[in-house]
Amino acid sequence: MAKDLYPNKDDLQKFVDARYRTAWVWQTVFLSALLIAILALSALILNVVDGAFGYVVYEFKKDPALVSEKPIDDLNQTELIALLKDNLSRGAYNKLNNEKVMETRSEGELYGLVIERIIQVKTLKTYPLFESLFNRAAIEAEVAEKFPGARLEFRSWLTPDFLTTPMSSRAEFAGVRTALFGTLWMVSIAISFALPVGIGAAIYLQEYASKKSLMNKIIQTNINNLAGVPSIVYGMLGLAIFVRAFEALTSGALFGVTDSNGRTILSAGLTMGILVLPLVIINAQEAIKAVPDSIRQAAYGVGATRWQTVWSHVLPNALPGILTGSILAMSRAVGETAPLIIVGASTFISVDPSGPFSKFTALPIQIYQWTARAQSEFHAIAAAAIIVLLVLLLTLNATAILLRNRFQRRY
Repeated sequence: MAKDLYPNKDDLQKFVDARYRTAWVWQTVFLSALLIAILALSALILNVVDGAFGYVVYEFKKDPALVSEKPIDDLNQTELIALLKDNLSRGAYNKLNNEKVMETRSEGELYGLVIERIIQVKTLKTYPLFESLFNRAAIEAEVAEKFPGARLEFRSWLTPDFLTTPMSSRAEFAGVRTALFGTLWMVSIAISFALPVGIGAAIYLQEYASKKSLMNKIIQTNINNLAGVPSIVYGMLGLAIFVRAFEALTSGALFGVTDSNGRTILSAGLTMGILVLPLVIINAQEAIKAVPDSIRQAAYGVGATRWQTVWSHVLPNALPGILTGSILAMSRAVGETAPLIIVGASTFISVDPSGPFSKFTALPIQIYQWTARAQSEFHAIAAAAIIVLLVLLLTLNATAILLRNRFQRRY
């Protein structure tokens, strides 16, 4: 009878072989999923990089040698200002001077204005990076045939000047400085609103509210549902509340601002704060929940109040998870476009935001506006802007990891 309880050798071997085959199949499936993810991300990055670099065919509307007696590269600040004054209409020159006094501009800025407004570069065609690297001879032959007299130059659209130059109607002179500042302003306002409110709500729900309370269960269910609501719905909410209902506040009218309306960077920041608030609450709750109950019981055992326990023991131990989740939530806000369109982000603005009541644009809006243009040069600077946005997102994610590691070592 005892022998009947154990399988024979052949059946046991078949059973073991079947288990190993099943394990191998699932291992292959998981490895395939990883490889697909890596290939998809690599294709995305390569596609973006392919558009941000490559050969450019262009020509000058005016010959630089005929604009000035001296080569324009050798002109100093005073001579560049005189050149602009002589060649621009009075209205055009005064407009530029009102935006920023000519004498306070650097030689690089003035040189760029000469190229943009007087010499006037016209881009005829752009080539992507890989075609530029592997088909150089064919490109040169095509340019000689179709664009005789034009100049062929290998260009990186992502340059330091691209980061420090405001928006322009010409892709050759456009930059992301205004959009970058707008994004940073918006994220700062969103963090200032969502972080304290979200952490405070998480502490109450996890440490003070009764887990068996019907109201608490309803609130918890709604928070979880709000985390999955499409972002465009939050844009409509922001339009109704912050742009219209609270226009006196978001436009700055309560503080004496008269040249603005509710479509300001403050409205956008608060809308993004509302968008990421459910994520901040959920992440903070999970971090607080992960703190062992033994720490709380030890604090209560020595006479600590509930608030002293939360402040001195629970929060320090939960802080790495709270910061990581919060910063990752802000990364979502950086990449959102739909709420900003509804709230009223500008698609073209060349003035940097000077405060929370300023008109604004953001990197996703700028990328969307450039990719919608027909000209290939705008697609190239859109690719460069995408790289800037990716670097910003990676910086936020790296900050989350560094903060988590730092506080984990401390506590």
